Amino acid sequence: MTAIKRKIINDPVYGFITINHPLIFAIIAHPYYQRLRRIQQMAMAQLVYPGAVHTRLHHSLGAYHLMHNAVAELRGKGVEITDEEETAVKAAILLHDIGHGPFSHALEQILVQGAHHEHLSLQIMNLMNTELGGQLTLAIRIFTDNYHKPFLHQLISGQLDVDRMDYLSRDSFYSGVSEGVIGYDRIIKMLVVHDGQLMVEEKGIYSVEKFLVARRQMYWQVYLHKTVLSAEKMLVKILQRVRSIYSKTDEQLNTLSELDFFLGGFESHMDTSVLEKFCSIDDHDVMHAVKCWSHHPDRILSLLCNRFLNRQLYKARIQAEPFENSFVKSKEVEAIQKFGISPEDVSYFCFTGEAANTLYQTKDERINILFKDGTVTDISRIENALIDQNLSEQVKKFYICSLT
Repeated sequence: MTAIKRKIINDPVYGFITINHPLIFAIIAHPYYQRLRRIQQMAMAQLVYPGAVHTRLHHSLGAYHLMHNAVAELRGKGVEITDEEETAVKAAILLHDIGHGPFSHALEQILVQGAHHEHLSLQIMNLMNTELGGQLTLAIRIFTDNYHKPFLHQLISGQLDVDRMDYLSRDSFYSGVSEGVIGYDRIIKMLVVHDGQLMVEEKGIYSVEKFLVARRQMYWQVYLHKTVLSAEKMLVKILQRVRSIYSKTDEQLNTLSELDFFLGGFESHMDTSVLEKFCSIDDHDVMHAVKCWSHHPDRILSLLCNRFLNRQLYKARIQAEPFENSFVKSKEVEAIQKFGISPEDVSYFCFTGEAANTLYQTKDERINILFKDGTVTDISRIENALIDQNLSEQVKKFYICSLT
């Protein structure tokens, strides 16, 4: 009898994570998956929270572990999940972020224009499925919600999925921000399937409310912190400047990586060869490029790159109301005078925008609570709960970033 290959990964958040299936080993060993080691989960957050240097690989393994626990819990409650479905849903959660590019959300649709990471994840999964002889077919069906058990997809992508449970727990752990701490273990214990849909037992209401509140607090305190926002926008402005002056004959813009293709030759068509180019770039390529461009003769580009490298970021202000046009204009004039730039280039030195966060989306997905009497109620409609229907309202804030 052949012994089952088994490995244990020591994770600082959950302890030991067990890997014991050939397909999972094949996914983890694949170069496309290993690339996630070189992509930071929280992009520029480390400039504010120095410990936040964990990667997309850490996160995907954590989500895999929570998926293992969720499947075991549901099986214990009599939910039919075959061994094949278990492997497929674990494979899908491992690969759910495989389409993230350098610095994750910070450069999404900026570096690879018009391409969302979930769409890229699906394309890469299809490519890997071919290489693996079709072993990811069921995982892809579950990932795309084309399987007759919708609760499996909801575990991957929903209002209360294991993806969100892990990134809140992990980001809180590595950043040291306690507001993100959630009772993921209790939430998983309260999961149940009713009429094919993933729900939460009545006893889990308060844990879910804490989860929703923690998510909002982490967005405004960490993910959309004004300094994090400032750093990410500076990196975006650097890439925009490169694109505006890009020339294949300008050797000082060339990075000698596939980054050059996406800055100068990409035409928004993703075929296999372009996907392979995408899967070869990571955070290190971007940082190497910024170092190279810090010596470029273009004054705006070199100034932004040097400031980014030395954490001399935009001064950012965030408020609930749009900024007065007169105030924005005065900041632009200050920048023009201080840096001696033309009005056409002032957007690299002063600009406004808006950031939005919705605590709970009620349009497409819901967190349904299953009561003991068999009734089902959306969490936003439960009487006397900590959270009411206002949780579905979008919170929008306005920001201004300026070098003056």
